[in-house]
Amino acid sequence: MNFEKRVVGIAVSREGEPIYSELTTHVRIADEAGGEYVEVQQSGRNDLGKIAIEPDEWPTLRAAIDELVAACRDV
Repeated sequence: MNFEKRVVGIAVSREGEPIYSELTTHVRIADEAGGEYVEVQQSGRNDLGKIAIEPDEWPTLRAAIDELVAACRDV
């Protein structure tokens, strides 16, 4: 049996912040048996369905999202 390694998640945060920080945005490839898609989540948000993006954060976050969208596999 062959195995492969895939990067399916990226944490975007201020330099030096831990990955569990409220300021960290998690981008990951998800699949609930209907095909892969990209999820963006912030643990510090209490208002479901909403994320907050600082202008300085956007280029790095956008690059992470673009990278994982490109890595999604077709069904």
